[in-house]
Amino acid sequence: MTARVLVVDDIEANRRLLQAKLEAQYYTVFLAANGVEALRMVEQHEPDIVLLDVMMPGMDGYEVCRRLKDNPATAHIPVVMVTALNDVEDRVRGLDVGAEDFLTKPVDDFALMARMGALTRYNAVASELRQRQASGLRAGIDSDDSVHVKDVPARLFVVDDNPRTSARIADMLRAGGHQVITLLEAGDMTGLNELGVDILVLSMLSDRYDALKLCAHFKMNAATRSISILLVCDPDDRQRAGRGLDLGASDVIFVPLDRQELLARVRTQARRARYIEMLRDRVDRGLELSVIDQLTGLYNRRYMNNQLEQLMQRSLMGGRPVSVMMVDIDHFKSVNDTYGHDVGDEVLQEMASRLKTNSRVMDVVCRPGGEEFMIIMPDTPGDLACAAAERIRRAVAAEPFKVNASVGEITVTLSAGVSTINLLGDTIADLTKRADTALYQAKSAGRNRVESLAA
Repeated sequence: MTARVLVVDDIEANRRLLQAKLEAQYYTVFLAANGVEALRMVEQHEPDIVLLDVMMPGMDGYEVCRRLKDNPATAHIPVVMVTALNDVEDRVRGLDVGAEDFLTKPVDDFALMARMGALTRYNAVASELRQRQASGLRAGIDSDDSVHVKDVPARLFVVDDNPRTSARIADMLRAGGHQVITLLEAGDMTGLNELGVDILVLSMLSDRYDALKLCAHFKMNAATRSISILLVCDPDDRQRAGRGLDLGASDVIFVPLDRQELLARVRTQARRARYIEMLRDRVDRGLELSVIDQLTGLYNRRYMNNQLEQLMQRSLMGGRPVSVMMVDIDHFKSVNDTYGHDVGDEVLQEMASRLKTNSRVMDVVCRPGGEEFMIIMPDTPGDLACAAAERIRRAVAAEPFKVNASVGEITVTLSAGVSTINLLGDTIADLTKRADTALYQAKSAGRNRVESLAA
């Protein structure tokens, strides 16, 4: 897995060194010599990751990072600060402006590649979700394209079998406003997903368990794969820390732990987790909006046609028959004309509710548009479909529809046409046309009735 990387450093030798290391691992590299050029290159090349020197004349790395994170078009790009400074205060300042991590000069090859691999995997997930959301925006399904993620307390689980260090980590996190459960408090590590854990703080300092094996286990398990893992590591054990990043850990913090750095790293991981969660929610909402009628909550015409096609193909290949019930609300125009469209909407919603309540779980209840509804009945021959349609008709007419207080109740009935697939080359158009014809016959015969039409 590779990525496009922008290297920003005011010293050419440093730029060329990082370029050589990255290109040797098949990354595509762009170079910038100062902050202004970096901002221009980001806009021009849209890199996946930015390696950003801190100490530069004019606009320093902190300001460049702040501007990138304040811009909705570039806020999602991970920024790694590259600096000769190694003070905790400098690292925390970088994390505060939105940087994902620090690399200290001279840059260690193993740490660099492990960090790039972790960020590239994160980018792959985020990029896929952003593309799916963008498809929804272009289709008009989702109108929310904001990228702002609020800082909210994270839910953390601390895995450390040393009671003293476990309690110290938990105390620091709780003092920062986060919700924390330790392994020693919980007794085991089951149910992390049910607990809503966002971040797993995993100590690599114990000889009683293999932290790398645990890391691999959590990332292979579908229930815990999305949980961010923050490794706590000895600074002399950088190779194992890098291996942990290769296995899917999100970040590493070295002992002795500094409270400010720990909270800053947790905040960064929480932001990333919330960002991925936000994108997933938007994609899910977009998928739902693409197949759900927003007024009634029933499936729309797109989903109806898709289901009909699949079920009919199954029937034509030797499966059981599929029937459809085409429904139309009797005298619906007079409801709108007499009581207004708001009452008409309430009638549509109540009709949808009664159709859904009186249908089987396997039936697909749809609203293709207006006052028309359709119930697709899989594995249902014509005689059973007619019996079901009559039962539904009676259930709808049995009680008046309760609408807004000023109107009270309205008597509403339906007419329905039923048709069943003909296994001799039937099409969706044939099936729905027969149902529509049967519906017209029910209307012509006085309404509030069910008619069927054989193929």
